[in-house]
Amino acid sequence: MATVTDLNEEKYLLPMEWGGIQWLCGQEIDPECEMTFGMVYINAGTENPRHYHPNCEEVIFVLSGECDHTLGNETFHLKPGMMLRIPRNVPHNAKVTSWEPCRMIIAYSAPDRKTIGE
Repeated sequence: MATVTDLNEEKYLLPMEWGGIQWLCGQEIDPECEMTFGMVYINAGTENPRHYHPNCEEVIFVLSGECDHTLGNETFHLKPGMMLRIPRNVPHNAKVTSWEPCRMIIAYSAPDRKTIGE
């Protein structure tokens, strides 16, 4: 069975102090899916808390804005069109370096993505 979701439906939006996450696919939306998928934005001049995912890897793709993404002990400067794969259990976070929010597509290799703060 197919799943169709819409970014324009606010019921999927999860506001955060630093921005927000909009889930489009995951176990809570579709119990039969095999991954988690969504979009995140981090406001200009802010960063999300450092965290890791013990049960899956994550792939992020930058749509707009720029950020410095810390992955373990390394930092990568990401711009629109760039992708970063984050292995499971590796602490990471993003700090926006542009004047505009950084918007990213996010995908996880598990339908029940777990997040643990550092």
